Amino acid sequence: IYTLSLHDALPILVIHTKAICINFGLGEKYNAPVNLRFDDTNPEKEEQEFVDSIKRDVEWLGFKWDKELYASDYFQQLYDWAVRLIKEGKAYVDEQPSELITEQRKNPTEPGIESPYRNRPIEESLDLFERMKKGEFEEGAMSLRAKIDMTSPNMNMRDPVMYRILKRPHHRTGTSWKIYPMYDWAHGESDYIEQISHSLCSLEFENHRDRKSTRLNSSHW
Repeated sequence: IYTLSLHDALPILVIHTKAICINFGLGEKYNAPVNLRFDDTNPEKEEQEFVDSIKRDVEWLGFKWDKELYASDYFQQLYDWAVRLIKEGKAYVDEQPSELITEQRKNPTEPGIESPYRNRPIEESLDLFERMKKGEFEEGAMSLRAKIDMTSPNMNMRDPVMYRILKRPHHRTGTSWKIYPMYDWAHGESDYIEQISHSLCSLEFENHRDRKSTRLNSSHW
């Protein structure tokens, strides 16, 4: 099973067209179904009109997808897995602003600086994460981060953010959620839920693979 995953709220671009042709072309070559999934994890950028536009463009290119899927269908499951990671000591709530988190990651040749909240008690992170979900904190006040390796030469492994607070309505889930998963977290887990056999990406996403493998091994594989 192949999945064409789109996470922009934009009409089809040239780079999207290339990805569409590669995915559907491989599906045709190997007689495998190709799903169309919208990784709609950012309510600020997702609207139904863009979804409809992308679907029309894919059809205009002459392709037919097997299943139409949305990352937002998995929001509760993603949240439950995040809670599990907190309980296992593999994720924590960080109260630092995003600018400081970025600064502390340093660069590939210099070890990053651990957050002062990295080793906070598990019960504390669980309580704060639940309160984030309930909308008790303002946007930017805190985030959930995976606890991986702040010394890794791969910057994507330096305790990436998994959830952020966004008090914005979602075009499919309405106002049910006050926190939303980051694309990298939702993408890999959605592949697992859908049992995708081949996840293709262009080279600029190559260094995201380590994070995806680590996360999946930590959560449920």
